[in-house]
Formats: sequence, C-alpha cells, structure tokens
Amino acid sequence: MSSPANQMLFEMLRGIPRGAARDPLRARAEFVRLTSLFTVPADVRRERVDAGGVPAEWFVAPGADAGRVLLYLHGGAYVMGSPDTHRELIARLARATGARVLAADYRLAPEHACPAAVHDAAAAYRWLLAGGARPERIVIGGDSAGGGLTVAALVALRDAGTPLPAGGVCLSPWVDLEGIGASMAGNVETDPIVERASLQRMAAAYLGGADPRTPLAAPLYADLRSLPPLLVHVSAAEALYDDAVRLAERARAAGVEVALEPWDGMVHVWHMFASLLPEGAEAIARVGAWVRGRMAG
Repeated sequence: MSSPANQMLFEMLRGIPRGAARDPLRARAEFVRLTSLFTVPADVRRERVDAGGVPAEWFVAPGADAGRVLLYLHGGAYVMGSPDTHRELIARLARATGARVLAADYRLAPEHACPAAVHDAAAAYRWLLAGGARPERIVIGGDSAGGGLTVAALVALRDAGTPLPAGGVCLSPWVDLEGIGASMAGNVETDPIVERASLQRMAAAYLGGADPRTPLAAPLYADLRSLPPLLVHVSAAEALYDDAVRLAERARAAGVEVALEPWDGMVHVWHMFASLLPEGAEAIARVGAWVRGRMAG
C-alpha cells in the first residue's frame, strides 16, 4: 500500500495533460516550469565545468569522497531536461552516495539525434578518467531516457576498449523506443506521466530516421555482455515497467549481475519527488547504499 502522499501526488499528476507539448521547444519549457519548485540544499555545492567538451555540473555534498564519482545522465525522453531540471534529485543522490556527482548536460534531439547523447556521456566519462578518477570508483546512472543512456554509454565504452566503471544505475529506464512492452498498454490507468503516443514522437526525434532497434538508441537490443553490475528501479504501475524487466532479463542472460527492484504503486521516477514521498527518500537511500557498495568493492 503506497503512502497517502503518493496517492495525492498521483491525483495531482493525473490533472496534467500528457503529451500536451507536441514540439521539443514547448516540451522543454513546460518541463522547466514543472520542475521549478525543486530545490537544492544550501550546503550542496554546484559548479559548472567543461567535461571534455560536454557542459556539465558538479554537485558536491558535505563530506563527499573526492575519489568517488557518480556520473549522472538526466531523463527527459532525449528531447528535454538538464542538470538543472533534475537538481534536487541529483543533490539527494550526492548526499546518499557520498560521492561527487557530475551531471552531464548532453545534447538533445531533434537538433542532435542519436548517437550524440551517447558520445557526450562517453566523453564525460573519459574526461573523468583523464582527470585521475579510477574506473572502479565511478558509477554511471540516470533516470528514464537517462537510464537507457546509461546502458548505451556502457556498451559504447566497452566496445571502444575503455575501462568500465564499477556499475550502472537505471531508474525507470526507457530502453524500448518502439513502446511494445505489455505495460505500455496495461498500465495506462496507473501511470499519470508516461504515455505511448508522446514517447513515440520523442523517439522519432531522437532516432532521426534510424531503425528504432538501433542498439545505442534502444539498448534493449544491444549486446550486453561484459557490462558491470546494474541496479534497476522501476514501478510495477508505470508504463515502462516492461522496459526495466526485459532489460534485466537480457542483461542476466548475457551474464551481467543485475539487481532489479520493482516497487508497487509508484509514479515514473518517483525518486524525483523525495521531498514529498517517503518512498522516494527510501529509494534514493537504497541507490546510495548500492553505489557505496560498488565503489567500495
């Protein structure tokens, strides 16, 4: 049974028309408006940097271990979002993981189709390595499209022979750009945020005419062998539930260690609402513990 706060959040989100902004510029502006109330604690330091040609921002909480880094890739269906729209989530992850968090402001579609975002994520990771960060002390993570981008970046880094990080974190990952998972239709009434028609428009913008099963765009179809351990969070009530489950199944079949944690009754990327939801705060704490364990091991 979800908390009363979660039920209230669900009702609030259900009142927002899904897919109202049909072009990327309007979608971006609306996303900025919807996330305008998210805050960052005063003791979390933010610093903008050029991460190997990729705009990025450091989020550093008090007591952070300078030798440990979470490279974070924000969500937004590849057409919207930034480190700023996800600032509260990133700040909470910085505190929970005890690591410095580098949030990459990767290029967005349709101006920059796939694999631009993958190249940016990989470039930011290589910048960390060039600066002295050790791969076994780095974890890559992201939410929604950023969760899919996390897997795609790991695949691209592996294929290039780059030393891989200690793990990957995928929060409500979007890895199937065709939207053919059963939950896409089965969870229509229980997901007030994600709907197939909007995702298909955004997928088309990101693909730029490419096959929707292109592995670096839809990592559900990538060769996942030799990837580092993955932590996957997803709500059983969300449209992308089957994306997460199928990703976990395919990764395990490829020999990858996967911790799949399905939650009941949560909205898409409920972690972003941790200031309202006890379940969001709990989920972030679990991510923090997993990341600390990977970096320690």
